Amino acid sequence: QVQLVESGGALVQAGGSLRLSCAYSGRTFNTYLMGWFRQAPGKEREFVAGISWSGRSTVYADSVKGRFTISKDNAKNTVYLQMNSLKPEDTAVYYCAARSGLAIVVVTSSYDYWGQGTQVTVSS
Repeated sequence: QVQLVESGGALVQAGGSLRLSCAYSGRTFNTYLMGWFRQAPGKEREFVAGISWSGRSTVYADSVKGRFTISKDNAKNTVYLQMNSLKPEDTAVYYCAARSGLAIVVVTSSYDYWGQGTQVTVSS
């Protein structure tokens, strides 16, 4: 059984920063690809960033490239999403997800495990 628990969501002003954390428990953490997704009200869940099991490969959505950074600490079984230069359009519930496999993918249905989400609200 794999469990993912996100934390770090908050209300922040535009231009500010937040760091989200995702704590992993269950099967060996470093064999899973990890991803961050987000879902705004009335919109579909979308890919934000992904990281390989080794942490050496990362992928970002164009909308966050250069502003967000995904990283992982295998010793702490934790994935992070550092979000800088936040914009009101970044407002959403952010979800952490895990999948087995070799490639980072952006398709929601390809991920096997999901956290409960954490709310990020960016005010203008």
